Amino acid sequence: MTHDRTEEKVARRRETLTGFIRSEAEKLGFDLCRVTRPDVMPDAPARLGAFLSAGYHGTMEWMAETRERRADPRVLWGEVRSIVVFGLNYGPDEDPRAVLGKPDRAAISVYARNRDYHDVIKGRLKEIATRFAARAQADVKVFVDTAPVMEKPLAAAAGLGWQGKHTNLVSRSHGSWLFLGSMFTTAELDYDEPEIDHCGSCRACLDSCPTNAFPAPYRIDARRCISYLTIEHKGPIDPDLRVLMGNRIYGCDDCLAACPWNKFARSASEMKLKAREDLKEPPIAFLLTLEDGAFRAFFSGSPVKRIGRDRFIRNVLIAAGNSGDRDLIAGCRRLTRDPSAIVRGMAVWALSRLMTNAEFATLAAGRPNETDTDVVLEWRKAGAA
Repeated sequence: MTHDRTEEKVARRRETLTGFIRSEAEKLGFDLCRVTRPDVMPDAPARLGAFLSAGYHGTMEWMAETRERRADPRVLWGEVRSIVVFGLNYGPDEDPRAVLGKPDRAAISVYARNRDYHDVIKGRLKEIATRFAARAQADVKVFVDTAPVMEKPLAAAAGLGWQGKHTNLVSRSHGSWLFLGSMFTTAELDYDEPEIDHCGSCRACLDSCPTNAFPAPYRIDARRCISYLTIEHKGPIDPDLRVLMGNRIYGCDDCLAACPWNKFARSASEMKLKAREDLKEPPIAFLLTLEDGAFRAFFSGSPVKRIGRDRFIRNVLIAAGNSGDRDLIAGCRRLTRDPSAIVRGMAVWALSRLMTNAEFATLAAGRPNETDTDVVLEWRKAGAA
């Protein structure tokens, strides 16, 4: 009898603490909040190992370096007993693919059109964690994307949605537009049931990818993904992939936007996540003029700033080269003398596509003495050895 009363008391405490954290999440504007156990991903080590062995992570060496911690939350923190996963809607007001039909404009991923979501979510999670720790007398840790945490599989296990064929989380209530954050705690909470896969025979996300980055459903090769190429990849981008990038200069929303479950999605209610007007479809001509200070000022508070001006201008030059807009030639020519080799190289490539053969030959004849190997290679590939 005493054992039964103890079990009942423990169960009531779990229920109370779980209810408390859900209430706090709602107060701070989170759209979803679910709980799962730390041992919920037994197949994660094998799946992650296959991904890394195939080289699909590209130059993201940190994924391999944190492999053990990433695949098992208990390796990351041995004392964890419950994992709370939070979802915050960032749905756009309109189809983000509309700008793809405007070659003189640049396409920036929906998530990066205003404040950096890491800052928005991390601050709120810290508020919840502080109050929960005091209430539960338990230890807590909060994570938002930057730590070795597989948040999408954990979110699926907690019931926020399921990992679609594009490997991103899909929610029945919010489609593909959810930011995720997590709180690990030593407290025992009530666990939620996982969501089942509702993709069925649909291939909309796979077929929408402009670079064919999905070798199979539920598998992604980051080396071909425009989000990886424009954000994580630091060097020159494969010329065969450049021509497929169109005007996408930071991230890509094609596979997310193609998902039929977005018909249930709503536009973001959090003002810090609503798109700035000047980031919805900025002119490529303007972006080409940004020096480092102007770049930092224009993208203040935005995640775009994290990749730095030179990598960003590399991306803009690729968009310029794909635009067919001869009005961009002057801006690209100026950048052939930029201090950054990666910028100079992409400027050469852009001009080789925007100029006539005769114009480009004249430009090549008067080019400055170039010593950087990658830039020299761009001239050679453009036929100006």
